[in-house]
Amino acid sequence: MASVTSLAASVHQRVADALSAALPEAGAADPLLRRSDRADFQANGMLALAKKLKGNPRELATKVVAEIGENPLFKEVEVSGPGFLNITVTDRAIIQTLDARAADDRLGVPFKEQPGVTVIDYAQPNVAKEMHVGHLRSAVIGDALRHMLDFTGERTIGRHHIGDWGTQFGMLIQYLIENPGELAPAADVDGEQAMSNLNRVYKASRAVFDSDEQFKERARKRVVALQSGDAETLALWQRFVDESKVYFYSVFEKLDMEIRDDEIVGESAYNDMMAETARLLEESGVAVRSEGALVVFFDEIRGKDDQPVPLIVQKADGGFGYAASDLSAIRNRVFDLKATTLLYVVDVRQSLHFRMVFETARRAGWLTDGITAHNMGYGTVLGADGKPFKTRAGETVRLEDLLDEAAGRATTVVREKGAAVGLTEQEIIENGAQVGIGAVKYADLSTSASRDYKFDLDQMVSLNGDTSVYLQYAYARIRSIFRKAGDAAPAAHPELPLAPAERALGLHLDQFGEVLAEAAASYEPHKLAAYLYSLASLFTTFYDQCPVLKAEGGPDQVAGRLFLCDLTARTLHQGMALLGIRTPERL
Repeated sequence: MASVTSLAASVHQRVADALSAALPEAGAADPLLRRSDRADFQANGMLALAKKLKGNPRELATKVVAEIGENPLFKEVEVSGPGFLNITVTDRAIIQTLDARAADDRLGVPFKEQPGVTVIDYAQPNVAKEMHVGHLRSAVIGDALRHMLDFTGERTIGRHHIGDWGTQFGMLIQYLIENPGELAPAADVDGEQAMSNLNRVYKASRAVFDSDEQFKERARKRVVALQSGDAETLALWQRFVDESKVYFYSVFEKLDMEIRDDEIVGESAYNDMMAETARLLEESGVAVRSEGALVVFFDEIRGKDDQPVPLIVQKADGGFGYAASDLSAIRNRVFDLKATTLLYVVDVRQSLHFRMVFETARRAGWLTDGITAHNMGYGTVLGADGKPFKTRAGETVRLEDLLDEAAGRATTVVREKGAAVGLTEQEIIENGAQVGIGAVKYADLSTSASRDYKFDLDQMVSLNGDTSVYLQYAYARIRSIFRKAGDAAPAAHPELPLAPAERALGLHLDQFGEVLAEAAASYEPHKLAAYLYSLASLFTTFYDQCPVLKAEGGPDQVAGRLFLCDLTARTLHQGMALLGIRTPERL
């Protein structure tokens, strides 16, 4: 693996050196470099520096240009306006930098200098309940963030904090005791059948619970048995968990996500820790008793009556709630898993809860300056009416149904286009699934996580606009070019001049590592998605304006343009993979 210094970094360093030489008293001043429409880059640090030192910014900029002098990196450096530097790099520098990237299997993207351990809490379905559209964003965003962080060299540990505990299990388990044949062994069923079985048991047990007071009392006693660790009760509880996992895995497989069994650590995993968590908080004074409950108060968090809103660690009846479970999870992740970062991908409506949980953990000394916690609160998936996405009957949309419909719509699109490239029926079905699931993921990931977005399948599978299908078709088009290339092979030719569309594409390709690093550091996959869409758009312009296999400049220009095609395809493929989206070879 060879880290490649980007053109932006090289230009920044050279201008910074020239600035220090032109004005030694400025020290290591930042030239404030950015991309520009008027040149490749613009540096405007001279304006702020001249103002600070009471000098003339144009005169300072002129001195910096003189210090830069002749340099193979620069084609032109000119003073503009009140003291900007407009900087254009040479075509040779662009291709040489890209050639170094192409020689590396990581496209020249370096690993983090100081990687840490990030525990990502994402994809948190509930046992014995169907996954619905509300579970989509946590799964998709968390999976993408994990891929991105892994690629930067961070060590990630997944945690799927499934809802596997609560009073409803008393009802379910008691019903199963009285009707032992109602739940088949998990190994004997597929995901759809597993959920069908669970739904049947839930509806039947609920009907008895609501109509039979004696059963209701037996169910309540069963909750006590579960919480006290009764062996028979725990064994039956485990059957519900196992059956649910069969279903979870089938849905995650459709989402093209890999979920590890040892990373499914639900609420129940922290049962034995919660009493100690409460004791530590009370003994340290972080939590206090109020009306019999153990709570944590926050002066800055107040309700409508202007009274402090507490975080309830332990209820007056001695029971523990979500706060105790979440605080115990923090202790486990910090002290046992040695996490340096805790990342929670949860609904934005839980933001206040996690704000209080994190502050409590800080007061307790579990979260320190060297350990950070972030709540990646995500917005709501909306329907065409701008309201939370529902079926026409007003019911919550099953996630499986949504994914199946997306794959079906995409398969129709692929079938219409696939005849021209001779796709087999198997390829049409496989590509349709990849395009459909990719479309759902990309629609989510191309939107800032905190924002709501409208779920529009027709737009998602469109070949036009900011969609994953547009990106996948750009990749497939490049693969088609290479199938037609014959003996021609990609090769960098720094000596050849670049057309404007080639320059624009080349400069954008060089930004991949920087964009990825920024997107991973800020936990914003939409920044990577935006980069990839721009890359596909720039490639389309290049393809329209610059003939590849029939380049007028002869074999060397053909090879040079194939080189740009190849690096574009590799960058699209890598970037899409980090978002959890596949790139079919033919579409």
